[in-house]
Amino acid sequence: MAAKERRRLRSSTVVLGGMGVLATALTSCGSEPDKRCVDPNSYDVSRGYKVVDSKACGKGSGSGGGSSSGRWYYDGNKSGGFSDRGTFSKSQAVDRGGFGCSGSGSGGG
Repeated sequence: MAAKERRRLRSSTVVLGGMGVLATALTSCGSEPDKRCVDPNSYDVSRGYKVVDSKACGKGSGSGGGSSSGRWYYDGNKSGGFSDRGTFSKSQAVDRGGFGCSGSGSGGG
């Protein structure tokens, strides 16, 4: 009986692991890239841009958003209140794709 129990555990692990990979692939290929509101004037070479409250970026997702003091920064790595290695261009972030993506992004220029 112990062998049967072990076999079931292995197959359950395989199924759960496969579901995790599928979930990762689906979420990384979404049309909305990860974004954070940053202060564009706060760049530090070793840490990146300082992340600020999303209200500073305004409600629009465009580049600038009116008279707001922050800008949306896409696909950046966040560490200790700073974000680095991303882009201010949403279309570039979408074109980068993610794990399992075909690389197709927005078609317009």
